[in-house]
Amino acid sequence: MTSFDKPTTPHDPAAGPSEDQKAVTQAALFDAFGGVRGTVETMLPGLLFVMIYTINKNVQMSAIAAGAVAILLVIVRLLRRDTVKHAFSGVFGVGVGVAFALFTGTAKGFYLPGMIYGAGLGVAFTVSALVGFPLLGVILGPVFKENLSWRTRNPGRKKAYTKASLAWGIIFLAKYAILFPLYWWGDDTQLGWVLIALKLPPMVLAVYFTWVFLAKAPPPIDVIAEWEAKEAAEAAASGERKA
Repeated sequence: MTSFDKPTTPHDPAAGPSEDQKAVTQAALFDAFGGVRGTVETMLPGLLFVMIYTINKNVQMSAIAAGAVAILLVIVRLLRRDTVKHAFSGVFGVGVGVAFALFTGTAKGFYLPGMIYGAGLGVAFTVSALVGFPLLGVILGPVFKENLSWRTRNPGRKKAYTKASLAWGIIFLAKYAILFPLYWWGDDTQLGWVLIALKLPPMVLAVYFTWVFLAKAPPPIDVIAEWEAKEAAEAAASGERKA
């Protein structure tokens, strides 16, 4: 039985979080962002591309090797009957990078799609926080079984999601403020290794801030449990009327 399977009890959204809630938050974030295995699977194809390209400067060989490894990781997950959502998102991103690299004939072509996507995410996180509809709440709401209830029924969690989304936005924008000048003025190998170096630390920092803000927020309102309770009550009422 996971933390989410434990029976829920009525709570006051304004109440502070319990230690159990902090643990649930940590576990949910760990799962939502792929955990250690998902992180390795995300980094491995790009690392392989940079290593091979550093050795032989062959864009085609580097791109094909990265794409083959990404596909292999998905196959391994399928054979093990593991969840493939993170692996599939990774192979899609690598596939686009491989296509760009083969089309442009440059290593920078492999890096560009991911850089544009990451910078776009930074803008999206920042803007969503500023307009009061934090993107992180949309992403994590279903994970915590609260969906979008935080928007109108749980202001403490909306505030936490807003802070966390802003943190993600600032971290991502700072990361790509470093990378895009290297894309334009640095060489292919230098850009690749800096990309690898900046792959994990910003993500870890963003997830850490998310945990800090959500761990201090009120617990989520389990709208799934509410819906099931409502359905059960309606069914019971209908049965009583027929009796």
